[in-house]
Amino acid sequence: MESNHIISQEVTLLEALARINSFKVPEPLVLFVVDNQQRMVGTLTDGDSRRALIAGASVSDKAEKVMHRKFLYMRQEDITNVNEIRRQRNLKMQLVPILDEAHHIVDIINLEKYRTRLPVDAVIMAGGKGERLRPLTEKTPKPLLPVGDKAIIDHNVDRLISYGISHISVTVNYLAEQLEEHFAEPYGDVKINCVREPQFLGTIGSVQYVKEFYNDTVLVMNSDLFTNIDYEDFYLHLQQHDAEMSVAAIPYNVAIPYGIFKLEGRNIKGLIEKPKYNYYANAGIYMIKRRALDEIPADTVFHATDLIEKLIAEGKNVIRYPLNGTWIDIGNPQEYQKANDFVKHL
Repeated sequence: MESNHIISQEVTLLEALARINSFKVPEPLVLFVVDNQQRMVGTLTDGDSRRALIAGASVSDKAEKVMHRKFLYMRQEDITNVNEIRRQRNLKMQLVPILDEAHHIVDIINLEKYRTRLPVDAVIMAGGKGERLRPLTEKTPKPLLPVGDKAIIDHNVDRLISYGISHISVTVNYLAEQLEEHFAEPYGDVKINCVREPQFLGTIGSVQYVKEFYNDTVLVMNSDLFTNIDYEDFYLHLQQHDAEMSVAAIPYNVAIPYGIFKLEGRNIKGLIEKPKYNYYANAGIYMIKRRALDEIPADTVFHATDLIEKLIAEGKNVIRYPLNGTWIDIGNPQEYQKANDFVKHL
């Protein structure tokens, strides 16, 4: 593997410091030292180098003399182990080397840039007309309306990428050309795959047109959401409960400001004074086992709620994930303004 963070044990301390000095903030100031067979044998940080010089090392000393020989890493077979990545993050690791059985570096996870690396594909549903937001959406698809300094959909793409999700598809229909042009170039290091919906197929029907999935779990979400949902926790919740599908759910509370009757026909059987009812509402974000997507019928209007009911009817495990953070459904002018007001305070 090639990386500016990998150096030979034969380089001098001066060369190592020059390499570290070339990194741009906030890039982690750490080097992974390999031997002449490209096996990782140590780490060398900016702090290690300074302490070695203070202790009497020379800038002409080789890296192997001053490197740290006990280091943390992950095995190649654990690369999809989200709990292990979380453990590394809790240990304040910035860069995590992934080693094969021979201790060659096969990958490096940057936990400064990404929160984790989820083994998840994502599909963002962006084909709707946004009729309740007209006239704003007459010439602009709702996902491209700005919230703060970027489009609604870009907030969602940025958050997905921050969780290490690199396989992202966007299903498009209304004013599809604008979204295709928007994602024509790679989004940072990620190429966004735009998928045309031939006709309106509901809130999940167009997923069938995504040609390939790379992981066994698929995140499907509406494009017009503004949320800070923890996708790592969402994914682990699905795995923990061995569910076929998990639905992000928003607490929804109803307070009735009057006393209400308990009735049997016309007869009053009691009173409940100013009751409060607590519910969970569908947030439009779903974590789904890939095999469950085979239940989506071809070329038929099919909603996410249809999939939920179909899986339940088949006796499959469908659970709710309580979303307790920020969630705004940008479906009308009031919610759109709310999102723009909220983003000013981030």
